[in-house]
Amino acid sequence: MLIAIGLAMDSFAVCIGKGMCRRHFYPWRSARIALVFGLFQGLMPFAGYALGISFATWIQDYDHWVAFFILFVIGVKMISEGFVAGSGEECLGCDCQEDMTINWRKVVVLAFATSIDAMAIGLVFVSYPGTIMRATVTIALVTLLFAFSGMFIGVRFGRRFRFNVEILGGFILMAIGTKILLEHLVAG
Repeated sequence: MLIAIGLAMDSFAVCIGKGMCRRHFYPWRSARIALVFGLFQGLMPFAGYALGISFATWIQDYDHWVAFFILFVIGVKMISEGFVAGSGEECLGCDCQEDMTINWRKVVVLAFATSIDAMAIGLVFVSYPGTIMRATVTIALVTLLFAFSGMFIGVRFGRRFRFNVEILGGFILMAIGTKILLEHLVAG
């Protein structure tokens, strides 16, 4: 669940940004956009897992280091992007029209871009057999909820309050990576 929340922060932040550009919240429109983010975020760890299975025997002795490294690097990347994104540019590249049309090309590109990190996370689940299906469903559902909430928050409160959730997500992923490493080192 913590990995899902950490991964969903990118989508959450993007959807807040998209919502900030709009004056009205349309639940059905937001739900369809959130569904795309959830699908990408859920399928990418499965793709990473499928790629990781091919070298699972090699990685077994080093899986805790790989998990730590992947989660730590992604966490640092999210934190640094959070500081860069928080530097004050308002509504850059938004589609501020108030019609109901959705630029699906832009939504898919954003969903793919925010889910690349999730592909690397799929490698973490190679050392935990039998968990990938539950993990992908959890990641997809959490991302769907966070993306939908992000659109709502962006429309309702985004212009009044400034906050950066990517930094929080980065710290969550770094903490999970550190926990995995310490568990393996202490347990032997």
